[in-house]
Amino acid sequence: MRISMERLTADLENYAQYGKDERGGVTRPSFSAADLEVRRLFVEELQAMGLAVTIDAAANIWARRKGSGQKQGAIVIGSHLDTVPNGGKYDGALGVLVAKEIMKTLIESDVTLSHDLEIVSFTAEESNDFGYSTFGSRAFVRRLTAEQLQHARDSQGRLLADALQEAGGDLGRFAELGSLQEEKKAFLELHIEQGKRLEAKNIAIAAVNTAVGIYRSKITVSGQANHSGTTMMGHRFDALVAAAEMILAVEQLCKSTPSDLVGTVGQLQVFPNAVNIVPGRVEFTLEIRGENEEEMLAVGARIRERWADIARKRGVEVEQRVLQAQKPAVFDPQLVSILQETAQSIGEPCLTLASMAVHDAVHMGAITKSAMIFVKSIDGKSHCPEEYSLPEDIETVANFFLQAVLQLDRQLD
Repeated sequence: MRISMERLTADLENYAQYGKDERGGVTRPSFSAADLEVRRLFVEELQAMGLAVTIDAAANIWARRKGSGQKQGAIVIGSHLDTVPNGGKYDGALGVLVAKEIMKTLIESDVTLSHDLEIVSFTAEESNDFGYSTFGSRAFVRRLTAEQLQHARDSQGRLLADALQEAGGDLGRFAELGSLQEEKKAFLELHIEQGKRLEAKNIAIAAVNTAVGIYRSKITVSGQANHSGTTMMGHRFDALVAAAEMILAVEQLCKSTPSDLVGTVGQLQVFPNAVNIVPGRVEFTLEIRGENEEEMLAVGARIRERWADIARKRGVEVEQRVLQAQKPAVFDPQLVSILQETAQSIGEPCLTLASMAVHDAVHMGAITKSAMIFVKSIDGKSHCPEEYSLPEDIETVANFFLQAVLQLDRQLD
């Protein structure tokens, strides 16, 4: 029993037309017109397969095929269909469409699992204008509440509650989400790696056993604004020069760690941002990602120590406000083991890796057994039109995923 790569390729190409932009990518942010269109297509195709389709209060799309009844609960497979602006056609959509192809293959082969099998497409996994990434999975596991979200608006002033309603969700039904959790027996998510580790080893498959923790903070560097012509170099308290030195310190300290820990300053604002004024204030964000919480804390402490030295030397003040402190997540050992055993049984090499990004599977781990599968990314590119996984790698991983679902059905109580 094997999936149809021809059908899967056609699906990938078809879905990439929804939100196709003039720069060669896909722009399909959650709650956009393109997102609503692709959601309708997905629901129609699931219904045509004879599946029972529901849209929950967070607008997550679920499609169920009943099992034999020998075992209770549902095995869930899927990912998300939304994209970043000018993104690629694989991130998220590949996981959903492979899940659909696995379901179609089982139906055509007249194979019924002992468990129910469900496909899910989670709402708003990517960062979006409302400021809530991994929205659907976080809402489903009750890490986001209706009370938190009732006043949320996008940059145009549109209420999240209204956007959610248009997609089939409803803040007023959020209380129902808790009752849906118990029937979920396990969750597996396929995703492109978004890195070069599999490509470096020329291996198509990875079983993902952990997801990194994320620490984010907003930094304000306060110096003294002054005239750029009349303020001599020795008399300046330049916030931007101090910030530049602080940013270089982040790079140096994170590079010196032996692990895959990474540090990024990805957003920076300069005030008053005029050509003839020494910058008086700078705001920037710091993000640290790592597999080990102790190492993340230690690197964060070293960064703050270095920043304190820079501030004293340059006569500026530094304030730091924590935005996010998410611990590393460990995926279910039984599911990871089943993935490793499945790869061995079909003779495919398989790495065991940590995910350096947070996905819906991380949040699903709060209510059920959860794990991830990676497929090789070419040149590690992601969130851009150049995002690409080879067809032969996708076919290998999709067939591996199919066998993993069968193995999971057998081994779960």
